[in-house]
Amino acid sequence: MTLTDPTTTQTTTRAYLLTHYGPDGLTPGSAPAHAPGPGEVSVRLEAIAINPLDAKIRSGLLAQMLPLPLPVVIGSDAAGTVLAVGAGVTGFSAGDRVAGFFDSGAFAETAVSRATRLTRIPGGLSTAQAAALPTAAETATRILGMLEPAPASTVVVNGAAGSVGSLLTQLLVRDGHTVIGTARPENHDYLRSLGATPIAYGPDMVDDLRRLAPEGIDAAFDTAGNGFIARVVGIVDAPRIVTIIDFAAGAAGAIVAAGDPTALTITDAVRDVFDRAASGDLRVEIGAAYRFDDLPDAVALSEGGHARGKIIVVGAGVDPAQIGIDATA
Repeated sequence: MTLTDPTTTQTTTRAYLLTHYGPDGLTPGSAPAHAPGPGEVSVRLEAIAINPLDAKIRSGLLAQMLPLPLPVVIGSDAAGTVLAVGAGVTGFSAGDRVAGFFDSGAFAETAVSRATRLTRIPGGLSTAQAAALPTAAETATRILGMLEPAPASTVVVNGAAGSVGSLLTQLLVRDGHTVIGTARPENHDYLRSLGATPIAYGPDMVDDLRRLAPEGIDAAFDTAGNGFIARVVGIVDAPRIVTIIDFAAGAAGAIVAAGDPTALTITDAVRDVFDRAASGDLRVEIGAAYRFDDLPDAVALSEGGHARGKIIVVGAGVDPAQIGIDATA
């Protein structure tokens, strides 16, 4: 690592820059590493999480919705060690392990973020597990608040093996609901381990839902899209469906849980998920891990849409074992 003291006015950090849109748009290089301003925290990133949004940004699909001044460092979720804190920051100090959302982009060796977007990592949770949680926890708890299932009801989670789906499934099961989760057959045993009844996405999905829930389905959570809402509106009332991916579903009466990714903060509900994961009450699944030099490959895997749990990239110059990763791709 060639960084100087992070409290100086400016230095550089290893980073991947989005130089142009497309599958080869992420270019290794360097970016400015600014000292934290008032209310900000600078962090050495040791584990970086890959989200489906990253591939959409890289492809240019969101260029009009989220215009970016290329070249730019993208990426949101990560975890690591605090290097320095800015004026007015309380609750964090150099050396603390933290996780959260990063304003300056997470595809880098170091990053800066507002303190409100970070949380300390509780004991018992590895750095890699902590990196896997911010978006999944924020999304799962937010959409549960938007559509609270009736007590002890039957609920469907589409894409239940993904990072958001996995966490959502566990939260629903622990609240006493019967969860039916869609996933590829190779992930069915995994869903059973989370307490859900798995079914496949294929042509028998609707028949399987009717068979497994003869008394009806109270609510559905769509984390995977693929035409799910159009297929289930006959057995789940549209206003009882919330989606984080099908932005056209509002026309059918479903709830679209859209949001500004740059405005996400760490809520009390998110901190509760971190605590429950640290205690072992919630399982954090890391489906794949990559070295920093192979970060574009991790984004490509996410773009395929079939990863189980979360894809993690080990920070630049970091020993995978240090953050709880046994091996990397």
